[in-house]
Amino acid sequence: MQASLLGNAISWAPRPSVVRRSVTTAVAAPPGQMLKHQGKRHSMPPEKMEVFRSLEGWAQENVLPLLKPVDECWQPASFLPDPTRPDSEFADQVRELRERTASLPDEYLVVLVGDMITEDALPTYQTMINTLDGVRDETGASTNAWAAWTRAWTAEENRHGDLLRTYLYLSGRVDMVMVERTVQYLIGSGMDPGTENNPYLGFVYTSFQERATFVSHGNTARLAKNAGDPTLARICGTIAADEKRHENAYARIVEKLLEVDPNGAVSAIADMMRKRITMPAHLMTDGRDPSLFDHFSAVAQRLGVYTAEDYAGILEFLIERWGLEKMEGLTAEARGAQEFVCGLPQRIRRLQERADERAKKMEPRGVRFSWIFDKQVML
Repeated sequence: MQASLLGNAISWAPRPSVVRRSVTTAVAAPPGQMLKHQGKRHSMPPEKMEVFRSLEGWAQENVLPLLKPVDECWQPASFLPDPTRPDSEFADQVRELRERTASLPDEYLVVLVGDMITEDALPTYQTMINTLDGVRDETGASTNAWAAWTRAWTAEENRHGDLLRTYLYLSGRVDMVMVERTVQYLIGSGMDPGTENNPYLGFVYTSFQERATFVSHGNTARLAKNAGDPTLARICGTIAADEKRHENAYARIVEKLLEVDPNGAVSAIADMMRKRITMPAHLMTDGRDPSLFDHFSAVAQRLGVYTAEDYAGILEFLIERWGLEKMEGLTAEARGAQEFVCGLPQRIRRLQERADERAKKMEPRGVRFSWIFDKQVML
């Protein structure tokens, strides 16, 4: 059994009483029941709304250009068997896809399905961004730069789930009914990443999460290539490239906030790190396994798709990109936040080493996944 600091959130983070606690377990809502999340709302001081109003022109010039024109974007159909071809040719293309996917291990399919389900819950993520004060899309078709980014980002991300779902459907390797039920449960359950309607917290969260999906899809690409499916490797690598571009946009926003409001921005980074970065699909369930997200995360950790080391590495990357260690002139509170964040990667690694030592003493355990017809996979 793999000991993981992942799952819904890194389990070691301190929980001072002054910090809002986000969801701390991966127990998803049972069918027909919504989880109630308690915590702060609208925590950004009203005067800071002006920060985001003043940055609309900057976002127009520095964030929107990271989007691609639609006619220059790849589309799922470019990677899939072509149904406009004669029946025999289309059947041959599907047969070739099935032959390639036949060599994929069951545990790899679990991770790929989990990634796909996470991508497919896109309505939840757009909704979450539109809860953020000062940057939401007020009308559904607002022309300001923040709203334009959110809609176009959603449109680009929408292709990811479409492509992975169709590829898995054609493979015949997964139980699509259970996969589709999981997507429906997840969208219905929503998410609570602890961003408190606060765009400072929201953009820290999205910076980390886009980096995490870049890492995860990049690793699934590597594993697909090793398993003999170069087409799937190209698909996952192409999705990873999108995530990298989106990460750059969100990290650029946080960079600007560190420039115009260094104390507020550093404190927001520390706040999100103390609460732990919850994964977008932390309320995942298939209606049968209430710990499905924990089990999926454990498989991802074991395969090296997304690990505690990746979590620490992402944080290190963002610390360096944002120049957090070199910041000067901060208030006492912000200096404490700076020290906490900059010391966190090393702490994560120490605690993971201890978890790995404990794991060596535990008996391996298998879990059945409905996504792959109730086959058992070792955690």
